[in-house]
Amino acid sequence: MSAVTKEIGGAKNGGKRVIPANKASKWYPAEDIPTPKKVRKAARPTVLRPSLVPGAVLIILAGRFRGKRVVLLKSLEDGTLLVTGPFKVNGVPLRRVNARYVIATSTLVSVESVDVSKFTSAYFAHEKKAKKEGEAEFFGDEEKKEKKTVVSETRIADQKAVDSALLAEIKKVPALKAYLASSFSLKKGDKPHLMKF
Repeated sequence: MSAVTKEIGGAKNGGKRVIPANKASKWYPAEDIPTPKKVRKAARPTVLRPSLVPGAVLIILAGRFRGKRVVLLKSLEDGTLLVTGPFKVNGVPLRRVNARYVIATSTLVSVESVDVSKFTSAYFAHEKKAKKEGEAEFFGDEEKKEKKTVVSETRIADQKAVDSALLAEIKKVPALKAYLASSFSLKKGDKPHLMKF
């Protein structure tokens, strides 16, 4: 604790006195003030598995499209993977997937003809909705039914452009279209740790 030496006037006061620089407060808060926890983890760039290369056929393990086979187009700057079904083959649109929730297979598709330069993390960002304030909105009198999310025309056009280029490459490989259309599932007695994907 830092201290300050002050000169005191008067014959009987000793001349100098050492007092603390910051005086302790007279009152203390009734509740403990929470102090933020120190984060020791350093932000490191995502390192993908060597099997996750553009053009690899992946099996999605979790989420809405679990069990579907998709084609990896590229890895995005936020560490996620850009994949597509294609949509015409198995109904999986252009979407981001966490690398933890996919299994890479040994099947590869050429994606050199597919232009994916415009797809970034910002492309998939959700639009912030304005908060509704008012009595009618609070009690739900205005609209009981939830509005369906409408896919924008640009998204549809981008999906068609990617699908057409990718389907041309898929058709070159025999039985690949049927392989992508089929879903992956385990049956009784299957041993995943012994399987070669």
